[in-house]
Order: sequence, then C-alpha cells, then structure tokens
Amino acid sequence: MKKESLRQTIRQGFSGLFHICAQELKAVFKDQGVLIFFLLVPLAYPLVYAFIYTNEVVREVPVAVIDHSNTALSREFIRSIDASADVHIQSHCADLEEGKTLLKETKVYGLVYIPESFSKDIASGKQTTVSVYCDMSGMLYYKALVLASTNASLTLNKQIQIKRLGNTTERQDEVSTAPIEYEDISLFNPQDGFASFLLPAVLMLIIQQTLLLGVGLSAGTARENNRFRDLVPISRQYQGTIRIVGGKALAYFLVYAIVTAYILCLVPKMFSLVQIAQPSTLLAFAVPYVLACIFFAMTCSIFIHHRESCMMIYVFTSVPLLFISGISWPGAAVPAFWKGFSYLFPSTFGINGFVRINNMGATLPEVLFEYKALWIQTLVYFFTTCLVYRRQIILSRQHALERLRMCKLRKLASKASHEL
Repeated sequence: MKKESLRQTIRQGFSGLFHICAQELKAVFKDQGVLIFFLLVPLAYPLVYAFIYTNEVVREVPVAVIDHSNTALSREFIRSIDASADVHIQSHCADLEEGKTLLKETKVYGLVYIPESFSKDIASGKQTTVSVYCDMSGMLYYKALVLASTNASLTLNKQIQIKRLGNTTERQDEVSTAPIEYEDISLFNPQDGFASFLLPAVLMLIIQQTLLLGVGLSAGTARENNRFRDLVPISRQYQGTIRIVGGKALAYFLVYAIVTAYILCLVPKMFSLVQIAQPSTLLAFAVPYVLACIFFAMTCSIFIHHRESCMMIYVFTSVPLLFISGISWPGAAVPAFWKGFSYLFPSTFGINGFVRINNMGATLPEVLFEYKALWIQTLVYFFTTCLVYRRQIILSRQHALERLRMCKLRKLASKASHEL
C-alpha cells in the first residue's frame, strides 16, 4: 500500500509538473509582451548589434594636416600617414585655428601638426616633434590616428638612419637600424575588431536580460489577472512548490534551449566572428548558465506586481552589468565592492566563461571557476525561488480561506435577514 501510494504521489507530481509546464508555454505564446521578450528580442537584438559592428574596425578616419614645414620630407611623412588603411587626409589647413573649426564641425576627427623646423631639425641631427590632436569622444578615432602616425614616424626614422649609416649593403642597413626584429600578432582577435571583442559579451547578457523581462512580465500578468494579486493561482495542480517551480522552469528552458543555440552558435557564424569553441564544452557551459538565469529571473519576479514594472526595474541594468562583468572594462580595475556585487548575477560568470571558450578555445577545466559558480548560482537561486513560491502558495491559501469565510458570513447574514 505504501509503495502504491508513493507511486501515485510521484505520478501526480509529474502530472502536475507537466501540466504547469504546458500552461506556462501557452501563457508565453498567448501573451504578446512575453513573446516579444522571449523570441523577438533574442532573435533581433543580436542581428542589430552585429550589423552595427559589421565593419569590425574604423577605417579611413578623416584627418586634417597643418604642414608649416612644406618640404619634401614633411610631404613624404603625410603621404605615409594617408597610405595607411586607418586614416584619410581630407584637408590641408593654413593654421591650427582652421583645423579646430573643422574639428568642432566634425568634418574631421583629428589634426596632424608639422612644425616649420621639421626638416631643418632632422637635417641638423636634432630631434623634432610632430603634434597629433584627436577627438577623444571617440576612442577608435584616437586609436586609428595614433597608430597611423606612429607607424609613419617609425618608417621615416628607419629611412633616415639608413641614409646616415651609409653601409655597403641593404641587409647590413636593415640589421643596423633594427637589430631586434619584432612581429605584432593579435591573439584571439586577429582583425582587432570591435564586434569580436564586444559582441560575445552582449550575446550572453541578452539571454539573462530577456529572461528577466519575460519572466517578470509573465509574473505581473499573473498578479493582475488574480483577484488577490497572488502569483500562484488556487488549483489542484498548483499545490506543490517543487512542481510549480519545476514546471515553470522547464517551460522557460524549452524555449531558451532553442534561443541560446541561435544566439551562441548561429549569430557568430552568420557574421564570421571568432568561434573556436568545442561544441561539447559550449553545451556543458550553456546549460548551467541558462538554468541560473531562469531561477534568478523567477526569484526576482517576486518584486513585479504590474506588467510595466519589470521594464522600469530591469532595463537600465544592462549597461552597468556589462561594465562590471570585466569585459568592456578591465576586471582588475573594477572596485572590490562592485566586483563582489557582480557575483550576484549569472551574466558575470557567463560572459567571462563564454568569451574564453568561444574566442580563446578554452576547455571546461580551464573555466572551472566560472562553471562551478554557475552551478552554485543555479542551486542557490533554485532554493530562493522555492522559498518565494512557497510563500506565494501560503498567501494564496490564506486568501482563498478568507474568501470562503466571507462567503459563509454572507450566506448566514442573508439567511438571518430572510428569517427576520
């Protein structure tokens, strides 16, 4: 008898779990707002970001030149800068004031100032100076101009040294001017692209933020449709905490298994981004990340009492979470308080782990810290979700009992009035 009752309990538990899962899936696909956050935003946002950064790097930055030397050597230096892929010499100005005007009007993003003594100083063996002014509101403009001007000066310096040495062979001149030859190799981001650097972090953050918004919107809808503003309805299937939490989480996981595969696998492939992850490693890492995000979102949904609240609470957190993750801003430079605060969010470990797996080819043991942290977050947020929903079940029962009590009192009052 005990075995039969245990089997019946287990059967009822699984039946309730799958019923709740089916109901939640129906609610997701019937609610346009939730559907937008669960499907449209995860499908469209990665494409928008990827299209914006398709060019990866900034090329042909418009620059103005103020050449007060106006000699063959200064013109050669200018041609060397213009020949680079990063900079385009758009204007030649008479003085700095004219160049500043062009900067203010954003017709150019940088100035190269060559003094009158440029060629004279070099000819007399003195050191000369070329000044570079750049619009620092765009760091990529600064990078392009500084790299182009630095490479041009290094090339010109080498040519000047070779002329002064006057060795017999070209090879001797090369060895004399550059005894140690260096080679610049960009690891894990060979094209030095902005999309390859930033997009993997954004993709992982999209998964967390859309889950927060979608689950929050669903919770707000459930409360608005309930007479007592309860999150959990009174029903025979909605009796156990585990089955409610498990059923809802299973519904979200089924949706986001497809969404995550699209975001992490298909989007980088569509835009030819760096993608050297081992499929088994990526799958093993993505599972705890999605689960941690789901239970984190379900725990946070307790604060949502209206549909609109989730957008006001969660949307603004995206940019701060990206910064404190340690990707867009170096993790070593993040203050200790904010670094500790970032450990509350699955995105911190998810972003760092995914970048190392996808862009650097790391294996699971090499991201073991992030992998363990995500499983710990999954367990912790599963426990907090159970506490939250247990509390909601108790409140729903109390409200149901109050409603029954009120109904009985009304019946007694109406009966007494009839007897009188």
